[in-house]
Amino acid sequence: MARMHARRKGKSGSTHPVERKKHPDWSSLNPREAESRVIELGKAGKSTSEIGLILRDQYAVPDVKIATGKKITKILEGNNIKTEIPEDLRNLIHTALQLKKHLETNKKDLKNKRNLHLTEAKIRRMTKYYHGQERLPKGWKYTPEQAKLMFE
Repeated sequence: MARMHARRKGKSGSTHPVERKKHPDWSSLNPREAESRVIELGKAGKSTSEIGLILRDQYAVPDVKIATGKKITKILEGNNIKTEIPEDLRNLIHTALQLKKHLETNKKDLKNKRNLHLTEAKIRRMTKYYHGQERLPKGWKYTPEQAKLMFE
């Protein structure tokens, strides 16, 4: 598989973990407790990746999907705890804002100017995808001004 923004092939970025079929016995939370902890952390305003890290590091739940049978996003959606913008899109918007801020002080940094163009292209592709999946509101569109207001 070729890289998206480079004219070369490359190795994949990571290896998949060993596939587990059942929740380990040494884990401190049973599936019902893990699900309630996900709901509690979601109500506290944590993102799905933060919830996964907290459950892994503090409560010894290696994989929420294996423990509960549902992904973290599905658990949160089932309890009406849903973010307006998906987390991966939100992270890309944050990256674009950081690049814009950097380019305000470093106007001749052409490498990061290109990175900003590539990041904004990814944002546009993801918004198109999420509109098709109906996970974004109908009139939602990415603009740098709107993104700046979102993160202030």
